[in-house]
Amino acid sequence: MNLNFSRRALRVAAAGFLALMVSPVAAQTSLFDINTAAQDLLRMFRPSVSGGFLAGQQAMKDLRTDEAARTFHQAAQADWDNPILLDRAFVALAADGRIAEASTTAKHLIELQPVSELAELVVATEALKERRYGAVERQLAEVGQNSFAGITAGILRGWALVGDGRGEEADALMGKLGADGLGDFLVFHRALMAQVSGDTDKALRYAEQAFEAEPFVPRIVEAYAKMLAADGQVDAALDVIDEFEAQGVKHPITTQLRATLEAGEKPDLFPSSVQVGAAEMFHGIGVALSRDGSADLALVFLRLAIYLDPAGDLIKMSVGELLDLAGQHEAANALYDAIPVSSPMKPTAVIRIAQNLDAGDNREEGIRRLRNIVALNPDDLQAVSSLGDMLSANEDWADAAETYSEALRISGGEAASDWGLYYVRGIAYERDGQWPKAEADFQKALTLNPDHPSVLNYLGYSWIDQDMHLDEALGMIEKAVAARPEDAYIIDSLGWAFYKLDRIDEAVETLERAVSILPNDPEINDHLGDAYWKVGRKREARFQWNIATSVDKEGKVAARAAPKLAEGLTPQTETE
Repeated sequence: MNLNFSRRALRVAAAGFLALMVSPVAAQTSLFDINTAAQDLLRMFRPSVSGGFLAGQQAMKDLRTDEAARTFHQAAQADWDNPILLDRAFVALAADGRIAEASTTAKHLIELQPVSELAELVVATEALKERRYGAVERQLAEVGQNSFAGITAGILRGWALVGDGRGEEADALMGKLGADGLGDFLVFHRALMAQVSGDTDKALRYAEQAFEAEPFVPRIVEAYAKMLAADGQVDAALDVIDEFEAQGVKHPITTQLRATLEAGEKPDLFPSSVQVGAAEMFHGIGVALSRDGSADLALVFLRLAIYLDPAGDLIKMSVGELLDLAGQHEAANALYDAIPVSSPMKPTAVIRIAQNLDAGDNREEGIRRLRNIVALNPDDLQAVSSLGDMLSANEDWADAAETYSEALRISGGEAASDWGLYYVRGIAYERDGQWPKAEADFQKALTLNPDHPSVLNYLGYSWIDQDMHLDEALGMIEKAVAARPEDAYIIDSLGWAFYKLDRIDEAVETLERAVSILPNDPEINDHLGDAYWKVGRKREARFQWNIATSVDKEGKVAARAAPKLAEGLTPQTETE
């Protein structure tokens, strides 16, 4: 499956997909944006219903799906023949994972207004779950195959044909769907269908094509390696994993699969059933939609995937990530908690729980959980580096530096991607007062990733702050600004470099630009105040110091600005 092609197609098709798959009122922007037509219709609702409608709209935008489902369902029950409310209700129910209720509502919507292809898909998915494969075909028979909705319905119909023992017809249908340029997108699904149909040779042929097109997609690697192993080609299966990992990438599912194969054990087949195969289709499209920015619709597809494959831990992780992005951390953590300890995704799930606890102002508990994961899995690079990040956020600089050192031990410290670990360890060393170690780490980061603007800025600013290598530091920061011309913090560094070099007019001009981009940052406002004072603009200097004091939540800049506000800029009060 050529994922690059499929993502481009999804981006192009997303707007049309919404228009085709939801009611005309809902289709013009997002699933839950109120446009002019909807507002006109809203005026026809009873006050109690219209209030519920608006509340449901906002809840769904926020991905508070439990509240949206409850609100829209209540509103629909109060006006059961209103297609607008039914449309919102079935989508919200589906997004909340209440697929049976969503299907019931969708069936009534289809009776009233048989134009919603998303409703057809939800109803057909329920039939597929119940192994009523003929009903799936009948439900989707009228859906055309020349749209995004049609392709989705076509793949679901293909799985129904596989379930009905008609694997050859399913493959022919996939060939027809792929005739318009989607062949690479569909080849992975053809491999899965052939596998479930029992056609091993065809499955391996398609899986090989999918792997050659996208050798760095963990799910494709997993499926292909498992098919090879099931065919007795264990060494070839390990070679596939080797090729995947040779590029410096790893994934929990492929790591566990390697351990299973090397232990001489037989892995489970993937997919294990028609339902699991169809779930993978919904999963892939849901992830693509989420990257396209269609979070509400993506969540519907991902919930349909979990409905078909309740044990699909990778799908749960995708749903959790979508909820996390919307700030719904408690709902995401409920999914992560439900992942069994035996799952290869459990360590990653616990890491996300810890990160969510941190986001919810419970950092100490997050750190405790991460320490537990690291104790159990001391070579888990993701867990160790995440612990380092959380310790840094807690300003436990010495402990953070030590943890990042462990991460570098695990990674080897010489891969191009290791520049980031040297960078964050360098910051920890610098904050802990260990400048020689910090300087060495920043220089190592630049060796692995030359000209990275963040590293150039941090090292250059640090040198300038210590009156070291001023000309070289200025050149580094100018290079960083050229790479990120709208980054206020890097522009501030350049302005401060000019200040330190006594190029005050340039400092004022540059710091004014930084403040125009980020007008209420205590450090930037404080620096501009110092520059203004130097050129005699004393009233404006005090104004900037006052701003710095008022917006400084930590109090460090305010403490620095206080004597300047009282006495002006003197050698004793000047910012270090």
